[in-house]
Amino acid sequence: MAGESNNTPAAQGASQQLDRFKYEVANEMGLQLGGDRTSRENGSVGGQMTKRMIQFAEEHLKGGSKI
Repeated sequence: MAGESNNTPAAQGASQQLDRFKYEVANEMGLQLGGDRTSRENGSVGGQMTKRMIQFAEEHLKGGSKI
């Protein structure tokens, strides 16, 4: 079970989109994800994803629209 995530997306069917988003962010950061990378490198991608999702939500909430 090592290396497996037990995180489940809140929205059903979001796993593929989140996975695609993860690789898009990693590519923009110039990183390759994988087991041969450091936790810091792989974790920085997750941190950047979270930052972008929060920014997206804040912008949409500010405008009064529903996400």
